[in-house]
Formats: sequence, structure tokens, C-alpha cells
Amino acid sequence: MKYKDTLNLGKTDFPMRGSLPKTEPERQQVWYAEDLYNQRLAQNEQKPHFNLHDGPPYANGNIHLGHALNKITKDIIVRYKNMNGYYAPYVPGWDTHGLPIEQQLTKAGHDRKSMPKSEWRNLAKDFALEQVDKQRTDFKRLGIMADWDHPYITLQPEFEAAQLRVFGTMAKKGYIFQGAKPVYWSWSSESALAEAEIEYHDIKSTSLYYANRVKDGKGVLDGDTYLVVWTTTPFTVTASRGITLGPDFDYVLVKPAGQDKKYVVAKELLETVAPKFGWEDYEVLDSYKGADLDKITAYHPWDEDAEEVVMNADHVTLDSGTGLVHTAPGFGEDDYNVSKQYGLDVVVTVDEKGNMTKNAGPEFEGRFYDDVTGTVITKLTDAGLFLAKESITHSYPFDWRTKKPIIWRAVPQWFASIDNFRQDILDQIDGVNFFPAWGQKRLHNMIAGRGDWVISRQRVWGVPLPIFYAEDGTAILDADIIEHVAQLVEKHGSNVWFEREAKDLLPEGYANEHSPNGQFKKEEDIMDVWFDSGSSWNGVMRQRPQLDYPADLYLEGSDQYRGWFNSSLITSVAVTGQAPYKNLLSQGFTLDGKGNKMSKSLGNTISPLDVGDKFGVEILRLWTVSVDTSQDMPVSDEILKQVADSYRKIRNTMRFLLANTSDFDYAKDKVDFKDRAAHDQYATVILNNLVADLKDSYDNYRLNEIYTRLINFINVDLSAFYLDVAKDVVYVEAPDSALRRSMQTVFYEILTALTKLMLPVLPHTAEEIWSYMPNTTTEFAYLQDMPEVADLGDTTDLLAKWETVFAIRSAANKALEEARSANMIGKNAEAALTLYLTAEQQAVLTDLNLDLRLIMMVSQLDVKDAATAGADVPVFDDVAILVEKARGGLSPRDRRYHEDLGADPAFPELSKAEADLVRKYYPAAVSEGFEG
Repeated sequence: MKYKDTLNLGKTDFPMRGSLPKTEPERQQVWYAEDLYNQRLAQNEQKPHFNLHDGPPYANGNIHLGHALNKITKDIIVRYKNMNGYYAPYVPGWDTHGLPIEQQLTKAGHDRKSMPKSEWRNLAKDFALEQVDKQRTDFKRLGIMADWDHPYITLQPEFEAAQLRVFGTMAKKGYIFQGAKPVYWSWSSESALAEAEIEYHDIKSTSLYYANRVKDGKGVLDGDTYLVVWTTTPFTVTASRGITLGPDFDYVLVKPAGQDKKYVVAKELLETVAPKFGWEDYEVLDSYKGADLDKITAYHPWDEDAEEVVMNADHVTLDSGTGLVHTAPGFGEDDYNVSKQYGLDVVVTVDEKGNMTKNAGPEFEGRFYDDVTGTVITKLTDAGLFLAKESITHSYPFDWRTKKPIIWRAVPQWFASIDNFRQDILDQIDGVNFFPAWGQKRLHNMIAGRGDWVISRQRVWGVPLPIFYAEDGTAILDADIIEHVAQLVEKHGSNVWFEREAKDLLPEGYANEHSPNGQFKKEEDIMDVWFDSGSSWNGVMRQRPQLDYPADLYLEGSDQYRGWFNSSLITSVAVTGQAPYKNLLSQGFTLDGKGNKMSKSLGNTISPLDVGDKFGVEILRLWTVSVDTSQDMPVSDEILKQVADSYRKIRNTMRFLLANTSDFDYAKDKVDFKDRAAHDQYATVILNNLVADLKDSYDNYRLNEIYTRLINFINVDLSAFYLDVAKDVVYVEAPDSALRRSMQTVFYEILTALTKLMLPVLPHTAEEIWSYMPNTTTEFAYLQDMPEVADLGDTTDLLAKWETVFAIRSAANKALEEARSANMIGKNAEAALTLYLTAEQQAVLTDLNLDLRLIMMVSQLDVKDAATAGADVPVFDDVAILVEKARGGLSPRDRRYHEDLGADPAFPELSKAEADLVRKYYPAAVSEGFEG
């Protein structure tokens, strides 16, 4: 017989390597075959509800790392809630309307304008559903547990009908109106855009300084006076109708040397602009407040039929320019607002494709707006009005889909106004819990400063605006009519709007005083896609019986404060008076390893599916909780390799626990807390604290704390202490000894608790562990509940005593390391320690009934009074410690030194205790002896 045959070397078939890319899909197939999602829900039917409402990703292309982060986080939360006392369904959704899908069809060779709208929409629907299937496959590969067979999709007739009903209620309350105010206009998309569809980039522009000659100075200015204006959008001079000044700013009348003309500029900017205009010498003739110049008129630079009015407004600044702002009410929000107050006409000289229109003048007609700067300069120069030009770099809005710059352009649009219920929205924000907390102020400020929401889009693929027009052009916004359309859409889908004539969409026999001949037209624009997804609280949460409204949680990227969080809040408060969510969690964006934004053009993107193929999705899931998602998060192969190292540590630790509980039956062999060895009681307490901490982190969505706390527990509490010490017990002690069973009890409790606690994050690994555990009561770990925090009484005193123990252990380790450096010993087992401890320290050891030799992992240990330490005894951290070579001989069985080797003649190489153990448990050794 060999000595190792008398050791309890635990065995398990749980593999050291996870082979995750291969085993994860196999395990997922079992989950779907066994309908694990519904098994868990059925088990929870009588429990309180928890609803996380899924913000719908756009159905276009394979998922990216941001999708993965979002969906994995949601899956972690929902899995935890289901295991911790809640009925928590997870209905995934997709956003399927809008421009990107139309662009994909165009790229595929389809011409929207050459086919009926309904045919184009059918192509778009087919494409969208293909993308849904593709992304669903991707998400399932990430291990996401959801109701994949019954998702919500914004093109579903029942969803579209619910959306129309939201619109109808808002229209009934007077929140919907039509206007021609400037909106973000994307010439590249040929459509208006919402603020959430805008991103900003720095661009170089040509800014112009020019003069407008005064027409009517109102007795303040003479006719030979010129107002010096500044613009960064030269093409809008074609539609200029005003000049805006700050009412409280100081303006001066300047006469440059050698000129007959007089000019008005802001006093504060005179010294800045004079050199630009070549005014080497000038005289200040007079000064005025902006208010003094109000309603003076000037000639348009070249349009004899137009005049420009001097206006006062607070949006004027003295940061740059001249303090006199060129104003084109058809091309800017501030321009429009001030011009509306002064009753000016709104002129638009650019069409939907960005080309100048006929009313811009023959020199401009048909040309792209950004190509006419030279012509504007020529006309100003010919009129003797041009003063200077310069190139500036500034932040400018772009269409986030086409990546092309936009313009402000006034065209008839439908708007949703929040003015009448803005305060209601702000009040509801105050009742929402935000994670992180700064999100509340961010959303509050966005709503407080939000203007009217342009909800119409000049496209085809989307939900129609259910608006009719009478013969005289009057818009019909009747709640009963909208409900009638909603019923048609619910039955036939929204294509019915494009397939039928207006009269066939109205209730039978419908008449209107504005249409004496019974002729009606229907609106051709569709709704903003943010109105689609922003209505999901009504199309999903209030429609499906297993869900509740408002939702317990909305979770998306931080860009959704101006997107889905925003539109959902507005529509929900408008219709029901309450926010659609009780809690709101936002996440940052994924960056590359150098902290740069990921983009295909930079070639620094990482596909989550590639990560799954290379490392396994468990590594990506573990990375998700390793980072602070409230901020932007770097990720790279190197970072993922570090996470993979942590995963291996977790896996190997669980393998050790499995192996060393393989001969343990918890129901039969369990040792009660009060009867456990001191070190096992300590391990039980810190495990209990871990359970409390991790559940608190899950409950409060601080998921990165789960990673930190779990890894620290495994690396520090277990590997660096408890499991290291444990080998001298679980390997060496008698198989059924009280000391070993005490430790195995804790091992099993750690094993089961960690498996359940890590399952939301690492479901594939947790289920694999569960399949190797003996005496489990369910086939799947996911059908188990989270561990409860045990009532162990007040453990404060026990932990305080262990702090004393660890202080002594730390000092002893320093002494042992010094002895090792001096080549006195190798391993700790080669040492004999004498510790000179205070009465208080000795009392702690006595109270704990602690085997300090085991804790120090040495062969012999003596404790003496601190006062007896001689001056020659080294001191480490205030503890006098003597390290000597261990006495006696080395046992080949436990690798410890003993002074009683050979006390049993039959086993000359073993200590007396070991010989007794071998005689009792391995009688064959008495007759056979040991090899070597």
C-alpha cells in the first residue's frame, strides 16, 4: 500500500478546464429543451412580481458589445430576482421601424419611389424580422434566459394599435399640434429628426462678417449707417429677415478713417473685429443700448423685396462675432422664436434634399446649400457690404445614422408639446430611484429645458400618424377617429393605412363640416421611432397579463436619457399621469483598451460572438460585473484574459470544494455551528457575511461589487487562508472524524452558497457545478433559491478575536519568511514556533479553543508569556517569535515533523496518531506494509 492511499484525497469528475466555447451551447440546448425559463416562472407564480422592461434594440445587424453588456446585465438581474423571491418574467423586445432599415433596402437595390408604399413596407418588414431572428440567436448564445418565443416587436399590429392609442389620448388632451417651426432636418435622410437622433462632431465652417444698410433708423440712426452682422451659415443669408441684439448690451457707432460709412458693433467686441475689417483708425461717434435700436429696419443685402428688422433677445452673446446676430427665422430655433415675437415671415430657401430653392434667387437655385458660400460672398462684395471671412472650428449636429451634418429647417411638422404637463413630469422624476443617483438631475434638466417634440417623419417605414384633413385643409384629431384607426391596425396591421383610401379608413358614414363633399385626405408622414419605443409601456407592460405597469426597472445606456427614458416618460405621464418606471439604471459605453470609443472605422471593435468563440461567454458575463458600468468601460483581449484568469481561479476553487465533499452527505454528516472547530466557525461567519453583502449588491444593482467581493473571498479568505489550512484536515484526518466533518460541513455550505450566488453571472458554470454535486434536490441550480442570511447571533466579538489571531499569524509569517531567507527552513512544516504572547492574546486563543499550530501550518508550536521572552528573541509586529528547526522526523504521510515516529512498531515512519488512524481505517496496511 502507498501512503497516499491512506489520505482522503478528494475526487471529482468536474473538469479543471471549462472548454466553454464547446460546452456552453450544449448546455443552452438543454435549458431550451427542458423549458427552464418557464419552469422557474411556474415555481414562482404565487410570489411578488418584479418586472424589468426591456428597451428594444434596433433590429439591424449582428449584436455588438454594447448590446451584450446591456442584455447580460438584464439577465443577471432577472435571474437573481427569480431566485430571490420574485416572479420575474423577461420579455425581450425589438425596435423595427425607421430609416436604417430603409437604407438597407436601398443598398440592396430597391427603389422606394418606384414602388407602392405598401410593397416597400412589406420588404422592410421582412428585413426587420430577419434581423430579429439573427439578433435573437446572438442573444441566446450569451446565455440570456428570456421569453424568446414571445418577444414584443414594434411592428406587431397589437403594439402599433397600443401606440396609436397613446397618440390618441395625447391628441385628446391637446398635446399634439401642427406647426412650421424649424426642426433638425437631415437632408441625407430627407426627414426631420428628434434630438435623440442627433450627435455632435467638430467641423470647420466659413463665417462671414457683412453690413446691412439702415432703412428706417427710427430717429436713432441715419440712413448712411450700417449694422455689422456675423453668420456661421452663409447659405441662410438668402432667408435673412432680422438682426438680433442683446437689449442690455452696449453698442457703438463707429466711423473708420477714410470712409463715409458709419457702422454699429458691440462696444465690447470693437477692438477684436476692427483689425479684421482693416479699420486701422476709427472714431466712436455715439453709443446705444441694444434696446434703443429695437425695431429699426435695414435693407436685405440684395433682395429688394425684403427688409430686416432689428430685434432684442437674450440668446445673443458677446463670446464672438459682432454682437449683432444675423437672423433667418426658417433656419434656427432661436431665430424662429424671436422672429415669431416680432411677427416676421418664416422663409425657407432649402428643399428636403439640401438644395437651394427658387425663392433663394437664380444664382442659387438647385445648388447644394453648402456649396453656395462663394456666391454669397460675391453678392455681398458686389453690393459693397462684405467685410471679412474666417474659418472656425465648432461643434455641429449630425444625423446619427447617416453621419452627415444636418440643418435647421422650418417645414410643416407635427409636434408633441409638454408645456401643459411639464411640472407633472418633473414631479414624477422625483419619485423614481436612479442608479447612479446623478441620473435624476440629468433627466430633470433635460425635461425642464425640453422644447416641443417633433414627432412626424417624412418616411414610409413606420407607424402612420392617424390624422385626416378635410377639404379646406383642417386637420382632424378626433379621439374616436383615432381609436377607429387603432382597431383597424390591430386587425390588419399598419399597412392598412397605406393600402386604403382615406374614406375607407374613416368610420362608415363619417361627415365633417369642413368637408361638404365628403372628401378627405390622410397624413402621409409616419411617427418618430422614439414614439414607437416610447409607447412600449402601453404596448407591452399594460397588455401582457404576466407584466405590471409601471415597470420596476428600466435599464439602458446613458444616451437613453435623451432617448427611450425620455420619450417613455413623456408619453406615460401624458396618458396616465405617472412615470413608466420605478427605478432607472443607466450604463456607460464600451471603449477599447486604450480608452477610445469603439467604431468600425477605427477597427477597434470586439464582437461578443468572437469573445464567446475564443474565451466563452462566461468570460464576457464575468467582465460585465468586473467593471463600473456607471462609467465608460474599457475592454480588450488583454482585459478579457485577466478576467479569464479570475474565472479559472473561481473554477479551480469550486473544483477543490467538490472534490473534498465527494464523501460527505450534508443531511447525515452536518455539524452544527456551535460544535464546529474555531476556524470552521470563522469561515461560516465570513460566508454568511458574503451572502449578505452579495445579496445587497444584487438588490441595489451594484454589480461590480459582486465581482470584487467574490474574487476577494476566493483569493484571500479561501485560497490564502481557509483552504490552505484545510488540507491538513480534510486530507490527513480520519474520514469521519469530527474535525474533518466540521470542515466538510463548511465546505459544502460554501460550495452551495457560491454556486447559487454566482449563477446569475455565470449560469453555465453554476449549472455545471450543480450537476456534479451529490444529493441535489432539483435538476437545475436555477430552480434553487438564493441562500438566506443565517441567524448566527452577534458575531462581532468572534470576528474581533480573529483579528487578533490574524495579527499573530501575520507576525509569525514574517518570522518564518526571515527563517526561510536564512535557509533555516523551507516549508512552514519544517519549523517549530515559540510565540511569546500577552495575557490578552492568550485569552483569545483559549476562548476560541484554537489549534494555532494548524493555523500557522507548522509542525510544532508553543505559546509562552510575552514577559518571558529574552532579549535575543526577535520581535515581529510587536510579537516576540522564536523560529527553530522542527523536532523529530518527517512523516511521509502528512509531511509534518513528529517526535514520536515509530511509537507503533508496525509503522516505524508514522506518528502514534497516524498509526492508530491507519490501523482503524486501513487494516490491510498492517499486513501489507507500505511501499518505499
